[in-house]
Amino acid sequence: MTDAGPWDHGMSAALAARMERVANEVALDWGLRLGPRMPEGRYSYVAPAGDDAILKVVPPEDDDADHIAEALRLWDGSGAVRLRRHDPVRRALLERVRPGIEAAALPEEDARRVAIEVGRRIWCAAPEGHPFRPITRWVERWMPPDDRHPLVRIARRTYERMEPRADVLVHTDFHHHNLLQRGVEWVVIDPKPFLGEPEFDVISFLANPIGLLPSLALIERRIAAFEDAGLDGDRIRHWSIVRGILDGLPEAGEPEPARMQIARMLL
Repeated sequence: MTDAGPWDHGMSAALAARMERVANEVALDWGLRLGPRMPEGRYSYVAPAGDDAILKVVPPEDDDADHIAEALRLWDGSGAVRLRRHDPVRRALLERVRPGIEAAALPEEDARRVAIEVGRRIWCAAPEGHPFRPITRWVERWMPPDDRHPLVRIARRTYERMEPRADVLVHTDFHHHNLLQRGVEWVVIDPKPFLGEPEFDVISFLANPIGLLPSLALIERRIAAFEDAGLDGDRIRHWSIVRGILDGLPEAGEPEPARMQIARMLL
């Protein structure tokens, strides 16, 4: 996510209208028949393009998403949607995916299994000459001043003790609603790729699906499942504190999001 101006729990009406114009231009140039905008695309303009493809136009304001195409090419359909076509100037991507069931529809144990299986496929090393930025850049950008909230100082201290790695590609928005069924397998959509460590990705899964009322018992069961799969449980907890506070700071008068609640539980 980028600066707050164009966003109000998704794209503003003005930004969505601008992206719709770009989508229609791209569809005309590429010979696509677009369906209506899909409401699931809150931060991009997303519409079906035929029976088995999606056209996505990413606003230039969302520069965390600058390298989606490069990540999808690297994964080449292994654990992720396939990229059919890309216009880097208009930030348009044609992805091969028949909109499928989200992992949010699965029972808890199955959703954990799917996330771990997909994570193992996408958490991979990047080739030489890659364009991906390290997660340290992400954290430095989104760390607010200490006076924004009493917990920010705790997030900062926790992060400063961590010495983050940058050895694999991470999704950064890895959760139930971005895990879709494709035939007999599951894949991710909508990455915001950075270089980091797998544990960085897990907080997004811990805090979902939308509407989750987190409990410490549930969170620890989820962490234990990723730990059993080879991840470092303490690193997951530390990143959950850092990202839970950075991503979860509520606006004035709003309730605390699940991420923030989880961070408090793990302190």
